[in-house]
Amino acid sequence: MSKPGHPILSWAVTVTVLIAVLFLTGYIRQPTKLNLVKQKGELVIVTYLSPTTYYEGANGKTGFEYDLAQLFAKHLGVNLKVIVADNFTDIIPTLQNKQADIATAGLAITPKRQQLVRFGPSYQQVTQQLIYRKNHRPAPDTIKDVDGYIEVVAGSSHAETLKSLAHANPNLKWEANYQADIDSLLALVWQKELDYTIADSNQIEISRRYYPELDIAFDISSAEDLAWAFTKDDDYSLYREAIKFFDKIKQSGELMLIKDRHYGHIGDFDYVDTRVFMKHLDHRLLQYQEHFQSAAKAYNEDWRLLAAIGYQESHWNPKAVSPTGVRGIMMLTRKTAADMGITNRIQPRNSILGGARYFTQLKRRIAKDITGPDRTWFALAAYNVGLGHVNDARIITRKLGGNPNKWMDVSNNLPLLMQKRWYKQTRHGYARGIEAVRYVENIRNYFDILAWHLDNRARIPATQLVNNNRDNVLSLNTIY
Repeated sequence: MSKPGHPILSWAVTVTVLIAVLFLTGYIRQPTKLNLVKQKGELVIVTYLSPTTYYEGANGKTGFEYDLAQLFAKHLGVNLKVIVADNFTDIIPTLQNKQADIATAGLAITPKRQQLVRFGPSYQQVTQQLIYRKNHRPAPDTIKDVDGYIEVVAGSSHAETLKSLAHANPNLKWEANYQADIDSLLALVWQKELDYTIADSNQIEISRRYYPELDIAFDISSAEDLAWAFTKDDDYSLYREAIKFFDKIKQSGELMLIKDRHYGHIGDFDYVDTRVFMKHLDHRLLQYQEHFQSAAKAYNEDWRLLAAIGYQESHWNPKAVSPTGVRGIMMLTRKTAADMGITNRIQPRNSILGGARYFTQLKRRIAKDITGPDRTWFALAAYNVGLGHVNDARIITRKLGGNPNKWMDVSNNLPLLMQKRWYKQTRHGYARGIEAVRYVENIRNYFDILAWHLDNRARIPATQLVNNNRDNVLSLNTIY
């Protein structure tokens, strides 16, 4: 004879079944994705590390996609949580597995991807471009002229394009790399270890500042729309809210402002244009020279070095604004300015004083074992990319058998922070290390020219110094 079931347990089972039936019949509505995000107080995105999407800069988290997602989270009144995919091929599966609410990774809308996900409104257009290094390989005019090996990121729209082109060009040599990211492949082309790669026009636009020898052979696709990806199901609530959001920021001009912060300055800001520097020596420096000299005296620095930093940061433009929102001649964040006791970071004197104080503090925080001019180089790199990333590069240098206290060795390894197999081993992760190296080199160059100009301006105008013999230039190594 069977025993009767426990009455409380039977009641619980009955209630559970009843609730399930009510859900299925529609009498009780399940919360929508939008409501769940608001209830949790958190929007979860999946992206990947790159200069055009998301990374940790000297002043914190940034990136075009990250800034857009932050603005959407603010629109929803929730916090933003970021999931970084290990590989590009993991982005859509992470979304489909419901580990993230949206994929915000600069995804091009392609027919293959449209079968897997639902795309939101387009917010940017890019073109796929074949990239090679000047003076290493001849520039092909068409895909049929490509004489070499092409490597692209697996899972990217570039791989889809090459797969399609290969049908008509059976001799095309290419491979989809499941471990590399676009930065790694561009670096390999620049290092002459890879013949070609494919990059979106926005990616190469940024990267050519760090790898000036890279060039575009030709467009390998027509213009493609970039958009956020959502899961493909019957719940349109978050998707529809994103449509409203993009309509709003397009009409208000906020989308254009974000684009301008990340891309608008690239064409205008030339790191190595000596002629522009000479022009500004004659017209801008005199307005701020006294402020640089006062700040140098207050913090026991060489004013010409501070002036060189100011030029590298802003071209001595007090109204300058960077992609991450830092402002003024010395490009201070709001937080850094406050920490330095500066209330108005736009005012030239305040910006220069704050920048001088911040640079001096960085020098003091550099490891005591680092001496001489190397201490200055490390501090300059930290001013650009952050002290944490500089220390990561020192650790990598030690692992590779170099001297972590010598800028010559560390500068060779800072660019490794752009490659996944290296930055995954570090505490602070991805960093645009090549930018920090060029940053230091440019400031040293500006200092040399400025010092020579000051010694000779009584008899030679700055605009005539461009072709002067650099052997006669006073070197910053003689100062520090």
